[in-house]
Amino acid sequence: MDMRMFISVRRLKKCQFMQLFAICFIISLMVFWNRIDNHIVRHMKSYSYRYLINSYDFVNDTLSLKHSLAGARYQYLINHEEKCQAQDILLLLFVKTAPENYNRRSAIRKTWGNENYVRSQLNANIKTLFVLGTPNPLKGEELQRKLVWEDQMYHDIIQQDFVDSFYNLTLKLRLQFSWANTFCPHAKFLMTADDDIFIHMPNLIEYLQSLEQIGVQDFWIGRVHRGAPPVRDKSNKYYVSYEMYQWPAYPDYTAGAAYVISGDVAAKVYEASQTLNSSLYIDDVFMGLCANKMGIVPQYHVFFSGEGKTPYHPCIYEKMMTSHGHVQDLQYLWENATDPKVKNISKGFFGQIYCRLIKIVLLCKLTYVDTYPCRAAFV
Repeated sequence: MDMRMFISVRRLKKCQFMQLFAICFIISLMVFWNRIDNHIVRHMKSYSYRYLINSYDFVNDTLSLKHSLAGARYQYLINHEEKCQAQDILLLLFVKTAPENYNRRSAIRKTWGNENYVRSQLNANIKTLFVLGTPNPLKGEELQRKLVWEDQMYHDIIQQDFVDSFYNLTLKLRLQFSWANTFCPHAKFLMTADDDIFIHMPNLIEYLQSLEQIGVQDFWIGRVHRGAPPVRDKSNKYYVSYEMYQWPAYPDYTAGAAYVISGDVAAKVYEASQTLNSSLYIDDVFMGLCANKMGIVPQYHVFFSGEGKTPYHPCIYEKMMTSHGHVQDLQYLWENATDPKVKNISKGFFGQIYCRLIKIVLLCKLTYVDTYPCRAAFV
């Protein structure tokens, strides 16, 4: 036998042994440590599962419904079927909001969600809709009357008759995809965002227009979570029981605060959402399950923010897409981040060096800050 072939066989057997060992290790974690909620153990199990097995076919099979939900939907209390009559819609933008958050909606209408601004200044057609359920019964009918009045003023609210709460976020997600599939299937892109998000609309529109030109498909970008484990601590807001989701890791998904998908992905996710059990109330995870079932993989975009606010600096604004946690300062950030002078700061050799150093200082910290990753400083 040739010596090289002998070495190759030995290496192959060694690799197979290591793979078998890794799989056995994961199984032992799932079997023997199944009920342990230690933070380190939980992440060991989830990352091991994600990076060594990474198969969710049986998860999809287990969560699949015997009958499609296509005919079952909540009633619309407020709707605008005419919103997408135009055929040249670049972006259908859904803003997840709570009935009482009038001030947030008002600020968004004046800044990044303003359709007229995007049409006149950015030469693009977007449609902005605020998505919500009904007010908590304890808040009475007065808030609902205010919502009806607000919609008569702005014509940008869609509402169904489920209670608007954290535990109904998946219903709100299904509302978005159902509405898009029924009333706006021709939109090139769909975006969903929280009402405390800042979106740098000029940067986003320029990016999407470039993607539209090449006819991009199977497109899904945002802040990607890979190998995220379910939270088993009952005191945690994001607690998920073993009965609801028994596996050690979720499929890859983007943070629900803000993400963008292409129109073909919106259609596929809608199809999957009709066939999966929606009792899992964490909407971004449910989105991940739907996309995984349809073979859609999320892409990590370094300028989609995590939970933290991004630093206030023109060198950051230059490529910013989203930033999280903005309520009182939304108008201030909008005026500064979209100032045309921002683009001039990094012009030329010295401008590029200056901004590179600034971004390294602001983003590459020893302590973890959930905004943009350090590698965004080098993009």
